[in-house]
Amino acid sequence: MNRQTKELIIQYVFFLFALVSVVVLGLIVFSLFREGLPLFGKISVKDFLLGMEWYPTYDPPSFGIFPLIVGSMIVTILATLMAVPLGILAAIYIAEIAPSRIKGILKSVIELLAGLPSVVLGFFGMVIVAPWLQETFDLPTGLNIMNASIILALMAIPTISSISEDALYSVPREFKEASYALGATKFETIAKVIVPAALSGISTAVMLGMARAIGETMVVLMVAGGSAAIPESLFDSVRPMPASIAAEMGETPYRSPHYSALFAIGIVLFFLTLAFNLVA
Repeated sequence: MNRQTKELIIQYVFFLFALVSVVVLGLIVFSLFREGLPLFGKISVKDFLLGMEWYPTYDPPSFGIFPLIVGSMIVTILATLMAVPLGILAAIYIAEIAPSRIKGILKSVIELLAGLPSVVLGFFGMVIVAPWLQETFDLPTGLNIMNASIILALMAIPTISSISEDALYSVPREFKEASYALGATKFETIAKVIVPAALSGISTAVMLGMARAIGETMVVLMVAGGSAAIPESLFDSVRPMPASIAAEMGETPYRSPHYSALFAIGIVLFFLTLAFNLVA
């Protein structure tokens, strides 16, 4: 067997693996739409998305997911506001400022944080963060928007930091040398040359961090409180969309309207995550 034939075989093997991934993803999306779309024969898309009441087991049931959408968006936006400065500043420090020894330690810690199971972070939120919030702000419960946002920010920081760091490393060395040659300080070079040049990669990191936060299930199920209502403050409990799916799917009759409604929530989540990834 000559070299050209071997390379052709390897090329087809990699193509087969890629094709399997695409087919599996397509089947998942097909299953999601097949189970979720029948709901819209009983309720309009407008009433589903903008309805204010989620009571799927009542008679008659109410399938309004607007409070769930609001809960997901508030938790995601607040987590992003916490994670973005920390993640980007950590990336800048690791890529441009830290000595090599400290750089290795910090990269290992961030990678360790990325590898922590979400259920472990959820327990941390329940056992440590919730009592602290409850005592500090004199709240009836520490399971609320702020708690979920803090834990989601911890989960998003490694994604934002790692991708931002790669973007900073990809800035051509000539840019930095030209800046120093013109008399710029290290801070001026970072702020006015390196970060602007890496801005597209940093923006991608932010969008992927938001996508990670909005699709997270276990953390919001454990620490967001589970109240399917429009929150009035950052210390109110909410029930984001992934938490509703995880909490209710196990007790829902197969192919019932409630079952279809949970898959329809999955469709909404699919489009939100798709939008974040397309923007990224």
